[in-house]
Amino acid sequence: MFKNLEEKEIKYILENNYIGHIGYIYKNSPYVVPITYYYDQEINAIICYSADGHKMQALRIKPEVCLQISNIEHVTSWKSVLVHGIFEQKYGSDAKSYLHKFSLGVKDIILEKEHKKASFIDEFSSKKHDDNIPAVFLIKIEEITGKKRNA
Repeated sequence: MFKNLEEKEIKYILENNYIGHIGYIYKNSPYVVPITYYYDQEINAIICYSADGHKMQALRIKPEVCLQISNIEHVTSWKSVLVHGIFEQKYGSDAKSYLHKFSLGVKDIILEKEHKKASFIDEFSSKKHDDNIPAVFLIKIEEITGKKRNA
């Protein structure tokens, strides 16, 4: 049976995961790719980063975006959240600040959820201090929905 998630369930999934699938449109075709994210409760937005490539070009042209996050136990027991929002790229000190917040947040989730240190997060620290900072962006949340299935 499928049911809508309650708001507290939606927030829990957003706050306790860091991998989702971002959906966007490029040249009238849909694309969905995995992405690392951090949900910033204070500003009710999703923080992401990316190399400056196809996805970033597409988002700059058409900023409407969605992010899907799932918790799947098995085929008849899962929860899924879908965030609809607007892409907003950050630059300069704002980008570095958001990247720092992202790295600390993801590191905490991995430590809490997987009980291990995220060694790849150290890469973000060096990126914050040089001129090769990746493209940092927010998904300004406009709507969040969630579904679950429990058999």
